[in-house]
Amino acid sequence: MAASPASVDNPTGHPAERMSTGARAVAVIVCWLLIVFDGYDLIVYGTVKPSLIEEWGLSQGTAGTLGSAAFLGMMIGAVTAGRLSDGLGRRTTVLLCTLVFSVATVACAFAHDPVTFGNLRLIAGLGLGGLVPSANALAADLVTVRWRSTMATLMMSGVPIGGSLAALTGIPVIPADWFDIAGWRWMFVFPVIALIVLMPLAAAYIPKSLNRPEQHAIPGTPAVGHAKQGFGALLRPPYLTMSILFAVATLATLFAWYGLGTELPNLMKLQGAQLGGALVFALVLNLGAVLGSIVTAWAGDRFGPIATGMVAAALAAVGLFVIMVTPPSNVFLIYVMLVLAGVGTHGTQCVIIGAITLYYPNQIRGTALGWALGVGRIGAVLAPQTAGLILGSYANPADGVYPVFMVFAGAALVSAILLLVLLPVIRRVTARPASRAA
Repeated sequence: MAASPASVDNPTGHPAERMSTGARAVAVIVCWLLIVFDGYDLIVYGTVKPSLIEEWGLSQGTAGTLGSAAFLGMMIGAVTAGRLSDGLGRRTTVLLCTLVFSVATVACAFAHDPVTFGNLRLIAGLGLGGLVPSANALAADLVTVRWRSTMATLMMSGVPIGGSLAALTGIPVIPADWFDIAGWRWMFVFPVIALIVLMPLAAAYIPKSLNRPEQHAIPGTPAVGHAKQGFGALLRPPYLTMSILFAVATLATLFAWYGLGTELPNLMKLQGAQLGGALVFALVLNLGAVLGSIVTAWAGDRFGPIATGMVAAALAAVGLFVIMVTPPSNVFLIYVMLVLAGVGTHGTQCVIIGAITLYYPNQIRGTALGWALGVGRIGAVLAPQTAGLILGSYANPADGVYPVFMVFAGAALVSAILLLVLLPVIRRVTARPASRAA
């Protein structure tokens, strides 16, 4: 019997290798669109927070706790789904996470008290946290090693694009009162599109299994034996130190990025901006983050992801420090510094994810992404809570705005320092002979 072309060109029979270039592109685009909705869902709370404070009479501390609920779920979801994606397959995990966050987010529109709302945000966070590492690991499987870091960075551009859509949508929708329903509730209805449109596309175009063994993530990177998969391989030599540094750097970066994303409209409103104007500041931050995704993708490919992330994080710290000493009347300079903060905070996270897809082999790539993002979500959980506590400690919450910016700037600076420490660690790991890894 003559061999089929597929069996000649693809002796391993791996699904990704049987896919046409067009089919791979569609699968990647679908995953990217899901991350756009992920980004919308993450930033939407920041856009409605002032409305919730007014309608439910929340204190700044309670509002911060509600903001942390989704991030707590994300922390659990990222670690769990990252491991599931390596064990059960990327497709199943992506579909499950999409279902969870879409249903729970739409249900938030019908919440009538803070407790119910917080619980639903926690459940939504489980899906949101699991989607990013799973979708990134899937996209990494669909491209060659050469493009993995760039692909991961571009995939993460979906987060600030979704955040920009949340801010843009909020400007006309939140002040509205359609059918006697508060505008902020409508903001949680739109993610149903992910459920009814993108889930069928994901089911149709994402192969059932993309996990496969490979020799190395990059030349010189140790292979992982079959018995050393999952966290057992991730948290032992030669990956132990690298995994810890990636996770803590992600924690600091996400503290700054999601802290700004959830708190900026409230901070600017406390500074005297009207709600529409406060949302414009959030839009500028997210547009800066979109720019950061593009710039860091180019720079990471040219100069290396770790060095790029180190510079980007330092620039974010500079931008936030400048905002602290800038009078609120100097709106143009604040806009420029927010763009810089968006480029630096989100751009740094993009290149960290790109580096993880590059420096870990396939068998533990999803686990490595889930680990870093799961630990990193601790920063995302702490950021709204910390901001709420700082603002609530002042008789006039507006007096706490600058200290909050100082804390976010300090987190970005810590991230830059950790990435500097990570550089020689990665050199040692990648220089280690593969035969010594197992």
